[in-house]
Amino acid sequence: MVEVVGTAPTSAMFITKFIYRHSWKSNINNIKLYFKDSICLLKMTLSEQQKKEIAEQQAQNNTTKRVTSPELEKILYEAVSVLDHGFVRVVDYMGDDSSIVQAARVSYGKGTKKVSTDSGLIKYLMRHRHSTPFEMCEIKYHVKLPIFVARQWIRHRTANVNEYSARYSILDKEFYLPSKENLAAQSKSNRQGRGELINGKQAENILNILKHDAEQTYSNYELMLNERYDGTTIEEKNKGLARELARMNLTLNTYTQWYWKTDLLNLLNFLSLRADSHAQYEIRAYADVMIDSLKKWTPITFEAFIDYRVGGMELSGKGKAVIQKMMKGEKCDFGTSNLSKREWNELMESFGFKEKIL
Repeated sequence: MVEVVGTAPTSAMFITKFIYRHSWKSNINNIKLYFKDSICLLKMTLSEQQKKEIAEQQAQNNTTKRVTSPELEKILYEAVSVLDHGFVRVVDYMGDDSSIVQAARVSYGKGTKKVSTDSGLIKYLMRHRHSTPFEMCEIKYHVKLPIFVARQWIRHRTANVNEYSARYSILDKEFYLPSKENLAAQSKSNRQGRGELINGKQAENILNILKHDAEQTYSNYELMLNERYDGTTIEEKNKGLARELARMNLTLNTYTQWYWKTDLLNLLNFLSLRADSHAQYEIRAYADVMIDSLKKWTPITFEAFIDYRVGGMELSGKGKAVIQKMMKGEKCDFGTSNLSKREWNELMESFGFKEKIL
């Protein structure tokens, strides 16, 4: 397991008890706005300690002179289930739509009082990619996720991350097992994607292998540590292997946790990639939940993001020429477009000309 900077015992203690309970395509349809059919909402269970901590956090009645987001406040600290044992919860944030407007105008007040004017400015900023004002808002998530998803997620290097330290604590005995509808063969056209579903006996065998391997490696993990996940000792006369060594044997579907803080601009960049239909399902499930929090936090920015970043597209000069000819009723086909086959098909798909796809 990769060790993240800042996860030494002194900094690990800063993370709340909630962690240490034991130790684009240019198509709006590509982003699912928190549909329940794309996320498993039923399997995650919280311990009584976790439920108590969330209740205590939500019961706080603090006052502030800073701007707040009423809709986001309603779900602050709440754990939203993702996959089988994971969750996402917003634990802190700074700023709202008015903060973007204020930064854009370098004003001292709360920005203009007219929501329509604020909306127009934010849409202008999004449309023309004036990105700096969006960096003035920040949000912090507490996420529980499989290690293999975390390793994909960490590729977004513009966030501040503090991860559960397996050098300091024992990882929970929880593993991600995909549902049968998410077991698919390797795509024949995409080296990093899935193809047709795997069904029947083969699917059952795969799930049994994943479950058996995860349980077996965790059992060996406990044996090497000479300590069970509940803290009890296995054999009094034996020494336990150092946690920093014992962890190396765990499977990548083991769950880890981290605090992930980023600014609004980089959150939008993350979501534009990870909530897209071409992203891996497991990370997309997390992005779907985070899109819902974005909508509650900065609704005007969310609307602009969906319109210009999700529903919009970028055209090359050659692609623009093709569309212009089509609009004028002039003849234009693949042979005269000067586009590659992939470029041509992507352009036709984006504009809904499916009959022209080669």
